[in-house]
Amino acid sequence: MSSGVTLTSRTTLSLLVFAALLVAAVRTWKDKSPAEWTEDDAKEVLSDSPWVKTVTPIVNNSANNQSHSGGMSRGSYGGFGIPGMGGGMGRHGGMGGGGSPRSSQPQRTTAPPTLTLRWESAFPIREAELKARDNSAPTLDEDHYAIAVYGVPNNTSNGDTHKLEEQLKKQASIKRDGKKDFKPSSVQVTHGEEGLVVVYLFPRTTEITKDDRRLQFEATIGKLQFDETFFTEDMVYQGKREL
Repeated sequence: MSSGVTLTSRTTLSLLVFAALLVAAVRTWKDKSPAEWTEDDAKEVLSDSPWVKTVTPIVNNSANNQSHSGGMSRGSYGGFGIPGMGGGMGRHGGMGGGGSPRSSQPQRTTAPPTLTLRWESAFPIREAELKARDNSAPTLDEDHYAIAVYGVPNNTSNGDTHKLEEQLKKQASIKRDGKKDFKPSSVQVTHGEEGLVVVYLFPRTTEITKDDRRLQFEATIGKLQFDETFFTEDMVYQGKREL
């Protein structure tokens, strides 16, 4: 009995030591300057840091049933297109509204993509992108907070990038406790290695203060709807909050 207890105690101790070693190995980049980061450090900042979130959006099929002209927008059967941006296809595949019955063309379903959200304007993110040679990183100025969404399906856009950007600008916000929604002043859409990159730009003239502890980002991209919360108390690098 006693030997069993001793063995269990040793096993528990070993597990605790192993866990402590793992914790010690995590996020060593926090104690280094960007010049000292390895490529692995940079990749960790870009994939598993307080400025990065992974989200699986909800697919709202009703958001994309018909375009303003009465036809179905591109991607309505399996894609994630923007309402009102499709061609002249009718509800059942024909031009206008005289297509075949619904039963003759079953609706296809597509699993939602996994999206990566980055607080793009944060200093550690920008430095990590340089270290990792991230070619998808957007060009930013210092006058905006920026949140980038990576992995958006290419079929979200039908080629009219300006129209897409204007629509996405109206469908996004940052929510803060006790304050009105913070809306983006503009949106940039570019093509990345794994789909579209959508960058939401929020003017720094509206300051995110130390009292804004929860920043809930909400957006709709075509049929994809999602929200994710960033916590400013965690978004700190070498003693300074980085946004």
